[in-house]
Amino acid sequence: METNDGLALVDTGIGLGDIALPERLGRRWVRQTAPKLDPAETAAEQVRALGYSPNDVCHVLLTHLDRDHAGGVPDFPHAAIHVHRAEYDIAVLRKPAPPEGRYVTGQWSHGPRWQFYGEAGEDWFGFKGVRALGDKEADILMIPLAGHTLGHCGIAVRSGDTWLLHAGDSYFHHGQLDASPRVPLMLGYFQRRGDMDRAMRIANQARLRALKRDHGDCVTIVNSHDPADYERCRCRSMNPEPSARRLDSRSA
Repeated sequence: METNDGLALVDTGIGLGDIALPERLGRRWVRQTAPKLDPAETAAEQVRALGYSPNDVCHVLLTHLDRDHAGGVPDFPHAAIHVHRAEYDIAVLRKPAPPEGRYVTGQWSHGPRWQFYGEAGEDWFGFKGVRALGDKEADILMIPLAGHTLGHCGIAVRSGDTWLLHAGDSYFHHGQLDASPRVPLMLGYFQRRGDMDRAMRIANQARLRALKRDHGDCVTIVNSHDPADYERCRCRSMNPEPSARRLDSRSA
């Protein structure tokens, strides 16, 4: 995204440091998820492919600090790292202590410049939305969506009269937002294993389902891992409104 300060990213995915030292991701996690450890797939290289430098990225807005979302934080040394305070507390300060092996602390051992958010905010379709970059960027909101992790957030971005909500890992499969929710068996199992607060995750999924039902004409909801959501977002980015500010669906 383009902002008044420079470029902003939503999540970074796996970073160049993770590819150089894949063992820090955890052998079991790599075996189970089979990530594509290709430097060209990293956010930093995708930014370069668009004709920019990673130094042009001034803001990184994180849905949460799991390894596949925050691994590229060191690749953007000049960026402010925006995260919910509860996520920082459990992942960085370990208060309360997170599940063993949940976070890869080496991904932020360089001491990034953090920006924190809480629960207070203005109404956004029944959610509490916090202006992530202050009043000068009223069209970018952090939306608390706890459950997958304790400080998990969505990121909402306005383009003209419509919004795109990147819901992170609030749900794993597009069918979970249908009127009759559905999810493949193993994907649902993997999601439940990753829940820090299952009741909260289920409650927030219900809220997202209602958001899609009641406001689907003006709010597009996507998650981090569903190919169907990605294709829908990619097709939209190929035909943006004149005021659209997203650079590419992969870097949002």
